[in-house]
Amino acid sequence: MSTARTSAPGSTRTCPHCRTTILESASVCPACKKYLRFDPGVSTRAVTAPSSIPLRVEGTIRHPADAEPWEYSVVVSVRNEKGEEIARHVVGVGALHPTDQRTFTLAVEMFAPGDPKSYGKTGPNR
Repeated sequence: MSTARTSAPGSTRTCPHCRTTILESASVCPACKKYLRFDPGVSTRAVTAPSSIPLRVEGTIRHPADAEPWEYSVVVSVRNEKGEEIARHVVGVGALHPTDQRTFTLAVEMFAPGDPKSYGKTGPNR
């Protein structure tokens, strides 16, 4: 018997560990990586693997050795097909001092309900 939930695609809930809004179908929180429930027959790799990653961008900022410190804010926004902003979040802030370096990665992970790569043999609708 699986404890997987059978909710509509896109339904959300709050991770009990880190309080991040996550997909209802998640067995592992994508933010804190902690387990949310036990799904018999589902491997850890199957639970955490997205069906696809249609967008992944990575960049590195290296602060020059002879410059004053810089401050940064990492802002992520999501827009719908009409160009309206539906979400905007500051996900990190900080400072770069001379010779400091930061690498930033943005990835959009897609999960298909019932896809064995995403959920394993006991998918959310089975």
